[in-house]
Amino acid sequence: MKKVNVASLLRMKTDKQKITALTAYDASFAQLFDDLGIDVLLIGDSLGMVLHGANDTLAVTIDDIAYHTKSVRTGAKRSFVIADMPFMSYASPKQAYNNAAKLMRAGASMVKVEGGEWLLETISGLVERSVPVCGHLGLTPQSVHVLGGFKVQGREQSQADAMLTAALALEEAGVQLLVLECVPSSLAKLISDALSIPVIGIGAGCDTDGQILVMHDMLGISANYMPKFSKNYLAETGDIQASVKQYIDEVQTKKFPGPEHSFD
Repeated sequence: MKKVNVASLLRMKTDKQKITALTAYDASFAQLFDDLGIDVLLIGDSLGMVLHGANDTLAVTIDDIAYHTKSVRTGAKRSFVIADMPFMSYASPKQAYNNAAKLMRAGASMVKVEGGEWLLETISGLVERSVPVCGHLGLTPQSVHVLGGFKVQGREQSQADAMLTAALALEEAGVQLLVLECVPSSLAKLISDALSIPVIGIGAGCDTDGQILVMHDMLGISANYMPKFSKNYLAETGDIQASVKQYIDEVQTKKFPGPEHSFD
């Protein structure tokens, strides 16, 4: 299979072929997911919760992400590799440039940042400096204390309008991929249809251009809890490889996420 890149992800959106994504943190799982055909691997700051056992992602450092990115890149030959920019690692454009360089040197093909219009200058600067960027709107875990917890975002019309405006602005600034987390399905569809770039959902319904799950949630082994938007595929299949294959099939056929994994 050909190596996945920004252009092929865009073609998948155009062709209405669902993009499959999972988090990964080491070479072994990265190779397994890669071999089975997962399109995108994310080294998420979720590692703070699923690997370190923390209650949020805030203690994760740029060095943590770089370490795991290098490991994932070793195992991933085909999949597109995205690395999270962790909490306060991109508070200013200059800081973002330096930290993004660390992640790209570690093997990332793209970096991901959380937030809306306050990031436009930073995103434009990164893209100008040859760093591809993925945006992240909706529930942004790095803002958990501002949001008052892990809550669905965009249910109020004013919030929905602001999120759509932010998504369009991020695309204009140069992001080539967008993650929407924990937003109503109807809003996620509206944003996905409005953007020319691929939109990957997590807790955002089945009408985004693709889906991503935290691998520990998908395998039912998270140390904290199982989110409503996830599904324990290992419990259904009893085998890791079969779990990933079923996840891929259900995303591509729009069986996952179902209404029980989505928000109104």
